[in-house]
Amino acid sequence: MKFKSPDQIALVIAIAGSMIAGVAVFFFLNIEKYNVFLTTTFIAVLVFIVVFLVSRITVKRFIISKINPIYKTIYNLNIKDEEIIDDIGNRDMVSTIQNDVLIWARKKTKEIDRLRELEKYRKEFLGNVSHELKTPIFNIQGYISTLLEGGLDDPEINIEYLKRADKSLNRLISIVNDLESISKLESGELKLNFQKTNIVSIVAESFEIHEAIAKEKNITLKFSRKFDKPLMVIADPKLILEAINNLIANSIKYGRENGATTVNFIDIGEHLLVEIQDNGIGIAEHDLPRIFERFYRADKSRSRDMGGTGLGLSIVKHVLEAHNQTINVSSKLDEGSMFSFTLKKA
Repeated sequence: MKFKSPDQIALVIAIAGSMIAGVAVFFFLNIEKYNVFLTTTFIAVLVFIVVFLVSRITVKRFIISKINPIYKTIYNLNIKDEEIIDDIGNRDMVSTIQNDVLIWARKKTKEIDRLRELEKYRKEFLGNVSHELKTPIFNIQGYISTLLEGGLDDPEINIEYLKRADKSLNRLISIVNDLESISKLESGELKLNFQKTNIVSIVAESFEIHEAIAKEKNITLKFSRKFDKPLMVIADPKLILEAINNLIANSIKYGRENGATTVNFIDIGEHLLVEIQDNGIGIAEHDLPRIFERFYRADKSRSRDMGGTGLGLSIVKHVLEAHNQTINVSSKLDEGSMFSFTLKKA
């Protein structure tokens, strides 16, 4: 027989004790015949009650002394044994404890896996930061060293090397500024200026900013259709412009010659869905879950050749999270990508 609770154990002990007491009374005590049955029953019931109560308390306290450390470990509790005694009751102790231990083990396994992922991400992040900063720093060092070693007196290289050093320095400043922006967004230090904003004019402004770069690759920046009326949303116009600028810049950077970047707006009730689509090189499926990580590049060598800090999509993600919104991406290699996010309508 499988005992599942202290009450069951106490019940079996009490029954056994009352039977033994009854047999002892019946055979060994000198009682008149007409009182044998009544006396035996009375003593058996009395013994049953006493043994049951004593056994129940004793068994409970014994079990508590064994399982309390388990529960304190599982739930990290600082409690007294008496606080658990009443909770045991008639539960299936074995199944309950087994289930609780399994749940605890799964949680700890998930925590360990998460810590391993965070450790892996930390190592990758530090490696990426080191690499991204090292490139412009070494470039600047090389140009300045060349100038100091006599290049400064050579009119054919001094201006050119100073321009290259300035370009590398600007890249270094961009990386630091982007990291600072992400840090402020994550910490909540950057206070958002929410106001009614015409998202159509924000996108139009971004088109103007990127018009010259788009023309170099003959990429068309356009709306999916003509939007005659303003589409008003609640947003921080400066941050939303920064997010859209990053998305438009990426669509041009990874777009095809003679291609197009198309922006569409879809009304979905209380929110407005913004879609930015290109017909560029696309993103591999295995890279999609990680493209919003800092410095993550699907094609590292190709991405660095195209410029940028590798922080653009991470900034976009943090800006939209600061607006209590999320961004999604769908993409296929050699077919293009579409980034979509929502904003609350004004």
